[in-house]
Amino acid sequence: MVKHIVFFKFYENTSPKPVEELAKALEKLKDQIPGVTHYVWGPSISIEHLEKGYTHGFIMTFKDKRSRDNYVPHPLHKALIKKYVDPICEQGLVFDIEE
Repeated sequence: MVKHIVFFKFYENTSPKPVEELAKALEKLKDQIPGVTHYVWGPSISIEHLEKGYTHGFIMTFKDKRSRDNYVPHPLHKALIKKYVDPICEQGLVFDIEE
Protein backbone atom coordinates (compact mmCIF):
# COMPACT_ATOMS: atom_id res chain seq x y z
CA MET A 1 0.00 0.00 0.00
CA VAL A 2 1.01 3.59 -0.61
CA LYS A 3 -0.01 6.45 1.69
CA HIS A 4 -0.30 9.72 -0.25
CA ILE A 5 -0.12 12.48 2.37
CA VAL A 6 -0.90 16.07 1.38
CA PHE A 7 -0.84 19.24 3.51
CA PHE A 8 -2.25 22.64 2.56
CA LYS A 9 -1.24 26.16 3.53
CA PHE A 10 -4.11 28.36 2.36
CA TYR A 11 -3.93 32.01 1.43
CA GLU A 12 -4.59 34.23 4.44
CA ASN A 13 -7.94 35.49 3.12
CA THR A 14 -9.35 32.03 2.31
CA SER A 15 -12.80 31.51 3.77
CA PRO A 16 -13.99 28.12 5.07
CA LYS A 17 -16.38 27.48 2.16
CA PRO A 18 -13.79 26.78 -0.58
CA VAL A 19 -11.83 24.59 1.86
CA GLU A 20 -14.98 22.53 2.46
CA GLU A 21 -15.59 22.34 -1.30
CA LEU A 22 -12.05 21.00 -1.78
CA ALA A 23 -12.61 18.32 0.85
CA LYS A 24 -15.88 17.25 -0.80
CA ALA A 25 -14.27 17.18 -4.26
CA LEU A 26 -11.49 14.94 -2.96
CA GLU A 27 -14.07 12.64 -1.37
CA LYS A 28 -15.77 12.24 -4.76
CA LEU A 29 -12.44 11.82 -6.56
CA LYS A 30 -11.52 8.80 -4.47
CA ASP A 31 -14.50 6.98 -5.96
CA GLN A 32 -13.73 8.06 -9.53
CA ILE A 33 -10.13 6.88 -9.81
CA PRO A 34 -9.41 3.16 -9.35
CA GLY A 35 -7.05 1.89 -6.67
CA VAL A 36 -7.95 4.20 -3.78
CA THR A 37 -8.71 2.12 -0.70
CA HIS A 38 -9.11 4.84 1.95
CA TYR A 39 -9.32 8.62 2.30
CA VAL A 40 -9.32 10.87 5.37
CA TRP A 41 -9.36 14.69 5.50
CA GLY A 42 -9.14 17.18 8.32
CA PRO A 43 -7.56 20.15 10.03
CA SER A 44 -4.50 19.69 12.18
CA ILE A 45 -5.24 18.73 15.76
CA SER A 46 -1.59 18.53 16.78
CA ILE A 47 -0.64 19.54 20.30
CA GLU A 48 2.95 20.17 19.16
CA HIS A 49 2.01 23.16 16.96
CA LEU A 50 4.73 22.47 14.38
CA GLU A 51 2.44 22.83 11.33
CA LYS A 52 4.36 25.87 9.97
CA GLY A 53 1.18 27.36 8.52
CA TYR A 54 -0.22 24.14 7.07
CA THR A 55 -3.73 23.92 8.46
CA HIS A 56 -5.44 21.02 6.65
CA GLY A 57 -4.44 17.80 5.02
CA PHE A 58 -5.50 14.43 3.77
CA ILE A 59 -4.22 10.91 3.45
CA MET A 60 -5.26 8.87 0.45
CA THR A 61 -4.31 5.22 0.57
CA PHE A 62 -3.67 3.35 -2.67
CA LYS A 63 -3.54 -0.41 -3.03
CA ASP A 64 -0.13 -0.18 -4.74
CA LYS A 65 2.37 2.15 -6.44
CA ARG A 66 0.77 1.60 -9.83
CA SER A 67 -2.56 2.95 -8.53
CA ARG A 68 -0.83 6.02 -7.07
CA ASP A 69 1.10 6.49 -10.31
CA ASN A 70 -2.19 6.41 -12.22
CA TYR A 71 -3.84 8.92 -9.85
CA VAL A 72 -1.21 11.68 -9.96
CA PRO A 73 -1.43 12.48 -13.72
CA HIS A 74 -5.11 11.50 -14.03
CA PRO A 75 -7.19 14.19 -15.82
CA LEU A 76 -9.77 14.26 -12.99
CA HIS A 77 -7.01 14.85 -10.43
CA LYS A 78 -5.46 17.60 -12.57
CA ALA A 79 -8.86 19.27 -13.00
CA LEU A 80 -9.48 19.16 -9.23
CA ILE A 81 -6.17 20.89 -8.55
CA LYS A 82 -6.90 23.62 -11.09
CA LYS A 83 -10.45 24.25 -9.85
CA TYR A 84 -10.18 23.77 -6.07
CA VAL A 85 -6.53 23.88 -4.99
CA ASP A 86 -4.79 26.53 -7.09
CA PRO A 87 -7.21 29.39 -6.24
CA ILE A 88 -6.88 28.98 -2.45
CA CYS A 89 -3.58 27.22 -1.73
CA GLU A 90 -0.44 29.25 -1.10
CA GLN A 91 1.70 26.13 -0.65
CA GLY A 92 1.26 22.41 -0.58
CA LEU A 93 3.36 19.57 0.68
CA VAL A 94 3.13 16.04 -0.67
CA PHE A 95 4.76 13.03 0.97
CA ASP A 96 4.24 9.43 -0.08
CA ILE A 97 5.24 6.42 1.99
CA GLU A 98 4.91 2.72 1.38
CA GLU A 99 3.36 0.45 3.95
